[in-house]
Amino acid sequence: MIQTQTNEESLRLENQLCFPLYACAKEVVRQYREPLEPLNLTYTQYIVMMVLWEFGEMTEGELGKKVHLDSGTLAPLLKRLEKAGYINRIRPENNENKLYLSLTKEGESLKERAIDVPYQMQGCIPLSEDDLYLLRDLLNRALTGMNEKHRR
Repeated sequence: MIQTQTNEESLRLENQLCFPLYACAKEVVRQYREPLEPLNLTYTQYIVMMVLWEFGEMTEGELGKKVHLDSGTLAPLLKRLEKAGYINRIRPENNENKLYLSLTKEGESLKERAIDVPYQMQGCIPLSEDDLYLLRDLLNRALTGMNEKHRR
C-alpha cells in the first residue's frame, strides 16, 4: 500500500500493482498460443525448452530454480514433454531422488522451428524499445529482491 492512500483507497483495483502485472502476464501468455501451437507447446513448456536449449542437460531442481516452478508444477509438464518426444527424463539407479533432463534429437530440432517465435511476439506489448528494456529490468530486479527476501 502506498503510504498516502487511505484504507478505503488501498482496496481499489486501480490502485493495485499486482493486478496490472497479473493481467499483462495473462495477456502475453494468451498471445503466445498462436505461434506456439504449431510447435505443440504451451507457454510454460516453451520456457522450459528455452532453458534446456540454452543450458543443456540439468536436473529437475536446477530447471525449477531457473523457471521459478516447483516440482509439483514441473513434473506433469515434463511428463508431457517426454511423451511428445522432446525430452528424456532419467532417474539414476544410484540416486533416485534426482531426475535428470536432456533434449532428444526431436527436442533439439524443435529449436530451429521455434527460432521465429520471439520475432512473432514483437509488438505484443505496445511500448517503446527503451520502455520494454526498462520494464524487463525492473521486473528482474523485483524478482531478484523477492527471491532474496524468500531465502532469508
